[in-house]
Amino acid sequence: MALKISWPGVLAVAVMYVVISQLVFMLGAYADMAYYMDPAYYSVWSKLMMPSAGPPPIEFTATSVAFGIISGLLFALVYSVVKGSVPGKEWGNKGLMYGFLVFLIAGIPSTLSLLLLINLPPGLVLSWMLQGFVTYLLAGLVAAKLLK
Repeated sequence: MALKISWPGVLAVAVMYVVISQLVFMLGAYADMAYYMDPAYYSVWSKLMMPSAGPPPIEFTATSVAFGIISGLLFALVYSVVKGSVPGKEWGNKGLMYGFLVFLIAGIPSTLSLLLLINLPPGLVLSWMLQGFVTYLLAGLVAAKLLK
């Protein structure tokens, strides 16, 4: 049986993934602002994000959106391939389960790596993990709805 991929659907999911992730992580950034403003961590931020004091420049936002499109395309393509194996009969259950599974294989290992390798406050890293969890769940719902 040949794999049939709905490319318009994949692109729509990728765009929605960007919208969801930008919104979730922007709200998270406001909630976590004390971490970003702490001078003890200035040296860990990339020059793209913090070339000087103040908010990130537009180049950071554009790069973030581009990376989000790539991530969203991968998220949607993988769902297109594995959707028949994702538990759940209704699209909502399938979407939440897919988002949860992605969190298990991507969100948790990346969080553990950050805690191990980079000098960041554990509270910030855990906040990012929760933001990723919410993003994966919401994007999973979108993928399951649009890529039936």
